[in-house]
Amino acid sequence: MSDPLVLIPARMAATRLPGKPLAEIAGAPMIVHVWRRACEAGIGPVAVATDAPEIAAAVEAAGGRAVMTRADHASGSDRIAEAADLLDPQGHHDVVVNVQGDFPTIDPRAIAAAILPLADPAVDIATLAGEIVEASEREDPNVVKAIGSPISAGRMRALYFTRATAPWGEGPLWHHVGLYAYRRAALARFVALPPSPLEIRERLEQLRALEAGMRIDVTVIDHVPFGVDTPDTLARARAILERDAR
Repeated sequence: MSDPLVLIPARMAATRLPGKPLAEIAGAPMIVHVWRRACEAGIGPVAVATDAPEIAAAVEAAGGRAVMTRADHASGSDRIAEAADLLDPQGHHDVVVNVQGDFPTIDPRAIAAAILPLADPAVDIATLAGEIVEASEREDPNVVKAIGSPISAGRMRALYFTRATAPWGEGPLWHHVGLYAYRRAALARFVALPPSPLEIRERLEQLRALEAGMRIDVTVIDHVPFGVDTPDTLARARAILERDAR
């Protein structure tokens, strides 16, 4: 059995929606909603990894745990790698789950489902995808597609990730959800690797792992959560969570 540590990277310097971790949604900052969802998943201790004292203060005021990390990290993966070492220097937690800090409406069951492929010792990294049902998303380069070979019901082995519309031909397309569960050793290896050619070309960090020969498996979920990165998506999250609070 794995012993996961759930980490939520958060920073204030988002380009399209600056300060979004502290954006108020249904009476609480967005990062607090994400922290609550991660706690509800019930798979392990949860902490927010940040370089912003105001984010840490908001999480701690809600009863959560925050860990301060360096400000110069290039990605959330780098930030959670530092946070894991700070929180668990002895390496007792053998799995690190990276939950994006802009998923305030994510279903906790999706977070729990992300770790399931790691029951297979051959898998280095696990992630999520859901079937694309909106026609507009098939052609949208902002919707990353997971291309995989089915292993069993609800699980694929990832072969590639792309912003293009792929694979060609009849059949479902899969919307990749950027939530990852890493074996601790796989996370350390991943962040030590330089950016890879396809990663740079597609602007998709996970391709670095595939190019290095690491195995990524995908759990298929029924509902794709949306990230909050624009005023429109923030308004959508507010409508959903305010309705649920009634």
